[in-house]
Amino acid sequence: MAEVNFEIVNHIGVLSTSKNGWTKELNVVSWNGGQPKYDIREWNEDHTKMSKGITMNEEEIGQLRLLIIQ
Repeated sequence: MAEVNFEIVNHIGVLSTSKNGWTKELNVVSWNGGQPKYDIREWNEDHTKMSKGITMNEEEIGQLRLLIIQ
């Protein structure tokens, strides 16, 4: 399996913390040197391990915001 490179460009906030100490976070992340995207997933304490998550571009996060405030 190919190595995945990432950089957390902006840590926006923690949504929740699980019993094992992992935090579900909203961040802006650049994956493999690509354009940074909004990202929701769980991370361990030092951000070396992560769960599967979801990434959204600017348009998608804007649409999500509109759906939530309805």
